[in-house]
Amino acid sequence: MKKLIQAEAIVPFLISVMLINRLPIHFAWWIWIPIFLAPDLSMLGYLINNKIGAYSYNLFHHQLVAIVIAATGMLLQLPYVELAGLVLLGHSSLDRVMGYGLKFTTGFGFTHLGTVAKAPPTAAIPG
Repeated sequence: MKKLIQAEAIVPFLISVMLINRLPIHFAWWIWIPIFLAPDLSMLGYLINNKIGAYSYNLFHHQLVAIVIAATGMLLQLPYVELAGLVLLGHSSLDRVMGYGLKFTTGFGFTHLGTVAKAPPTAAIPG
């Protein structure tokens, strides 16, 4: 089931990219990198504790929140608000493709998609 959820998350990512491309907002290509990664600033809540970290992360990675923001921007013809919602949608969708889901308050690695595997320890560099 986890793999199916990850696979289907590519669709809202692609939709968000297509909708962003039709916006009347134009930036240099390199500006898109920090814009796309900006929702991960919500992880700073984990510096306080797991509960605040999970709530702040989930607020910025919840797809319904992203859709409401994008739709509000679209309906009110506010392209930067629409962009914000579409970036949130695209970012959270790509996170799900990679296996990162909404967080439980027990810790960053515990998500609705299961436990996030820890990276293997790095080998010491001889020298």
